[in-house]
Amino acid sequence: MGIVIENVSKQFGSFQAVDQVDLKIKTGSLVALLGPSGSGKSTLLRLIAGLEQPDTGRVILTGRDATHETVQDRNIGFVFQHYALFKHLTVRKNIAFGMEIRKTPKAKVKAKVEELLELVQLAGLGDRYPSQLSGGQRQRVALARALAVEPKVLLLDEPFGALDAKVRKDLRAWLRRLHDEVHVTTVFVTHDQEEAMEVSDELVVMNKGKVEQVGSPAQIYDNPASAFVMSFIGPVNVLPSTSHIFQGNGFDSAHPEVFLRPQDVLIETQPNGTTVAARVTRLIHLGWEVQAELALDDGQVVTAHLTRDRFDQLKLEPQQRVFVKPKEAKAFPLYYSI
Repeated sequence: MGIVIENVSKQFGSFQAVDQVDLKIKTGSLVALLGPSGSGKSTLLRLIAGLEQPDTGRVILTGRDATHETVQDRNIGFVFQHYALFKHLTVRKNIAFGMEIRKTPKAKVKAKVEELLELVQLAGLGDRYPSQLSGGQRQRVALARALAVEPKVLLLDEPFGALDAKVRKDLRAWLRRLHDEVHVTTVFVTHDQEEAMEVSDELVVMNKGKVEQVGSPAQIYDNPASAFVMSFIGPVNVLPSTSHIFQGNGFDSAHPEVFLRPQDVLIETQPNGTTVAARVTRLIHLGWEVQAELALDDGQVVTAHLTRDRFDQLKLEPQQRVFVKPKEAKAFPLYYSI
């Protein structure tokens, strides 16, 4: 295993930031720590890095107990949200910095820097200063600098959080391709579900200092382990089990709330004996899909997602009377909000 976390806890005053976490991250994998603000994901990353010391438990890196090792001894690359580049150094000098501190031979430093400039698609920009680069380019320099020392583990803390949406999307696709080339064990923190699902091999969903679920993006989305996970990963309608839309589905008082994905709301223009009536209150065109907001006769409001083909087939209009039913819904004995 690349990283093993054993019964790790961390408290700041009366706040329990990380609470008895056990976690195994495979060598060479790219794993996202995902959760809302205050869930413990950044603290866990800092514990792995050695920037914080755990109150209990152990941190094992590439087979050795690193719990009490210094940051320098852990052989970790760390990339922060705000680049942390040296403004007075060129791109080439920024990338070389860690190697020069370690007194790496000059010929090896030069060769490695040129290799990394190619890898992060910044060849020809080595003599520029950070102020002469875009935000996306600066973040790639930060990644190259972290990779220059050939770390066993790469840690990314909200690496694209300071960038606009288009640059974020381009960079996360680039990060995935980069990881497939270098295969360094990588852990990154994000609160962006789409980002985590697009980039990572596995998701670690955290809430209130604990790990709620670990799995592939498909496993987490299709088989959430708890109400929290389902409500946090992807859009969802949360409805009382008594809603008319669930008639005959077997939900009872033991499952007070039922979770229904928008794409699992089936819409027809005619009743068929298994549907309930609704009214289209709003249609939102999102390019490749259409979002329909529906008011059920029992007063509940449901959001549905339709492909463009299905929308064109139904020919929906605002205020139109339609008939709906759930394709699939999930219920959990207990529900707690984000």
